[in-house]
Amino acid sequence: MSMEHKPGGPENGDLVAEMPKISVPEDVAEAVRTLIRWSGDDPTREGLLDTPQRVARAWKEYCSGYGDDPAHHLSRVFEEVGGYDEIVLLKDIPFQSHCEHHMAPIIGKAHIAYLPGNYVVGISKLARVLHAFARRLQVQERLTAEVADCIWTNLKPVGVAVVIEASHACMTARGVRTPGVAMVTSRMMGVFRDDDRSRKEVLALMGY
Repeated sequence: MSMEHKPGGPENGDLVAEMPKISVPEDVAEAVRTLIRWSGDDPTREGLLDTPQRVARAWKEYCSGYGDDPAHHLSRVFEEVGGYDEIVLLKDIPFQSHCEHHMAPIIGKAHIAYLPGNYVVGISKLARVLHAFARRLQVQERLTAEVADCIWTNLKPVGVAVVIEASHACMTARGVRTPGVAMVTSRMMGVFRDDDRSRKEVLALMGY
């Protein structure tokens, strides 16, 4: 039996749902117009007339993580794993965030691994946890810690390892204007922190 495909619904795609079109409060739109004026342009010219609404809706989407509970994505777990007790790793998860200092884009990838205790979780849920935290104003160090802590607290594994590698537009497009630079942060918990052999194993699987 076939099922009707409904674009934009929660079942359409595992990671991304279409954002509903929201109304933009006038004070928010005016704030964007003020920024346009301060930047040196005219918010009343044709090409910029609809920009305040577009920018406001874009930022609501960029920061949709504030309305998302990361722990909820780890609430459904599985115990039947056929005796599997080795590392579970999701590599190269792409993400976008914005730095809280300049509200400039942070674009990168994350590697998330855990050594199961009594439970495993659907692998897409690891990406959902990442995106729930990334879609907020962030610093990379905190993002790394938040993802690892959430998995550690809610999944109760033997070990957690999170490595994030990202480019920051606040550095590449302004300030020192140094493109091609990536920042790498990591958080190791449990066996990956306490046991050197386990830490080396998970880092090797991640490609480090």
